[in-house]
Amino acid sequence: MNEYSEQKEVEITAHQLQQFQNLIAKLFQCCQERMQYQSDRFKLPDAELRCLMLFGEERYLTPKGIAYKMNVVKSRISKIIDGLIKKDLIQRIKDPEDSRISLLSLTGKGHDKINKLRAFLDDIHQKVLQEVPIEQRKILLMNLDLLKSSMESVKELMD
Repeated sequence: MNEYSEQKEVEITAHQLQQFQNLIAKLFQCCQERMQYQSDRFKLPDAELRCLMLFGEERYLTPKGIAYKMNVVKSRISKIIDGLIKKDLIQRIKDPEDSRISLLSLTGKGHDKINKLRAFLDDIHQKVLQEVPIEQRKILLMNLDLLKSSMESVKELMD
């Protein structure tokens, strides 16, 4: 390859930049609309739903751990946790090793809510993938993974 060819590969045209920005904005809008629908359907604010989903990976969580994973301040997490406790979706348990620490875990009702939410998300994502021709699904998934990796790389540069 000559120098000109290499330069052409790294150039980003104004059209490409605009198209990328528009597509990201539309994807973000679709996600926001789905999240609003999901909140209405499950009768929970988005923040409470996101918090609940964190328990799918863990048996117990601490308020500090939730705040870190959701990237919000601890006072905001307190309100989210209080809302979930009032709805009997999570419960507070004292840490047997350190009584100063509160552990949070799902209640039976919380497990049921997460299972319904997972089934809903599986159904939505399956419907989206069914809209993609079968021969293009693997390419789509590889490109989405590449996009995710690229976005994470840029995020690291911003820190």
